[in-house]
Amino acid sequence: MTSAATSGPAPDPRDRVIWALRRAELAVQNLKDRQLRSIGMAASHYALLVSVSAEPGLAGAALARRLNVTPQAIASLVTRLEDRGWVERRAHARHTQVQELHLTDEGRAALEQADAIVADIEHQVITLLGASESEQLHSLLETLAGSLHSA
Repeated sequence: MTSAATSGPAPDPRDRVIWALRRAELAVQNLKDRQLRSIGMAASHYALLVSVSAEPGLAGAALARRLNVTPQAIASLVTRLEDRGWVERRAHARHTQVQELHLTDEGRAALEQADAIVADIEHQVITLLGASESEQLHSLLETLAGSLHSA
């Protein structure tokens, strides 16, 4: 049997695929934050607006699960975006204690402006990687996400 002491040094954790994935994620997130800041928006605002736009009437608890944050974090974020006039809460038709989230006209306009910025970042990534490599990366990431989600 080979011991760790005789098999050489342990591999550098920074050489792992998941480390590179995290670094790429952080680089994109930081770029989005910097670019979106120019219109007074954070990446977390954008994520919430995209989610509510895609699923009008989404409840806070479901949104928290989709964005992988706590319900308390969503409640705080929704309050901030509600104060800006970007989202509104409406009582659920059958479950009055459940608040559904909807974009306002101002929220849709803010999302449209932010989405143009994010589309430009997407274009930068595709330009850096190339179209074929970008498609391959997208496919690999979708496969990874789907496989790990169902594991």
